[in-house]
Amino acid sequence: MADRRATNRAMFWRIIRRLFGANPGRLFVMLLALGAGAAVTAALLNLQVDAKRRLTTEFRSLGANIMITPRGSDRALESATIPESLLDRLPTQEGNVPVSRAAFLYAVAHITAYSDEGTNAARLGSGPAVITGYRYVSEDFGRIIPYRVLEGSNIVILDTDTCEMGQRVAALYHLHAAGALELKVGRTEDSCVVSEVRSFGGTEDNQIFVSMEQAQRLAGIPHQVSMIQLSVPGTPVQIKHYIETLQREFLNVEVRPIRQFTEGEAKIYNRISGLLTATVAIVLLLTGLCVMAAMTNVAMERKIDVGLMKAIGGSMRRVLRLFLAEAALLGLAGGIMGAAVGIFLSIGLGKAVFGVAARPRLIVYPVAVALTVIVAILSAFPLRRLASIRPASVFRGEA
Repeated sequence: MADRRATNRAMFWRIIRRLFGANPGRLFVMLLALGAGAAVTAALLNLQVDAKRRLTTEFRSLGANIMITPRGSDRALESATIPESLLDRLPTQEGNVPVSRAAFLYAVAHITAYSDEGTNAARLGSGPAVITGYRYVSEDFGRIIPYRVLEGSNIVILDTDTCEMGQRVAALYHLHAAGALELKVGRTEDSCVVSEVRSFGGTEDNQIFVSMEQAQRLAGIPHQVSMIQLSVPGTPVQIKHYIETLQREFLNVEVRPIRQFTEGEAKIYNRISGLLTATVAIVLLLTGLCVMAAMTNVAMERKIDVGLMKAIGGSMRRVLRLFLAEAALLGLAGGIMGAAVGIFLSIGLGKAVFGVAARPRLIVYPVAVALTVIVAILSAFPLRRLASIRPASVFRGEA
């Protein structure tokens, strides 16, 4: 019994090899179609998987996506405050990625601008301005509020309080890096030297950024802040989960998303994902139609072979199994070669779409190969016509 099975298995693979060698030209066309379909499928799937990571990281470059404010306050410049200690009590990670966070205290000060901090400094002007005290827990403050340094990146200032100017308020008072400011809030006065002029691209361009200690001293509210902003990595679902965790844990403050970022991220990813999924489906359909056309010709050419197999006692199930095995092996070969090409293709496409090369995702490779094999097997549907062939008709030339 075992010898018979071994003989059948050897005969099976021998016939498969003969089938592959029967028409090399058509074999090449089917392999080319399946390989091209696998390449495009792997490239698009890799982009789709990588797009999720890109959006959850690239959107973080837009700054904070969660805001914590005093309960009931709807404006940034509110008299209500929250304890600064809350900044250090917030969860420090989402998954395995650190959460960047910063506290801000806003106050309106009367400022007087000078060309430098010396006794002979020229007075440039005076007037009201928003001062913002800040303290951040992050590798870079730019993760919370992205900015670009216009002046002062190479200036070192020692033994004095420093501050950073938004570009609009700096232009209003004709201030440059190394200029000096006198700050007055109520009866409290202080001073600082401008270390940098920054471009934020938003309302922050009208603000003067000072240390949290200096802002609290001027405003007369030690250990208090106006708001806390967080830049939380992850998908919109993960960000929502993080917000719900904060809302359950900290009942005396308002925790809300900065919706233009979180909702925008979700919409863009859903659109990109939907477009890539639809494209993959169309590519696989076209690949299947191409292979199906070739299989139709195969079915017409192999009528005599099938008639002979059935005449010598071969069951139709075994005959169809031969052709399905041929289709599966074609799909496997085309998928292995095409998916490898597609993974490398996605690197270039990612650079063109996102400006950064897509990272190859190993999960994409077996998925693309499996999809190609499935398409190849489904495309062998025309071979079912061989089941109706009768050996006598074939030998009489009627089929």
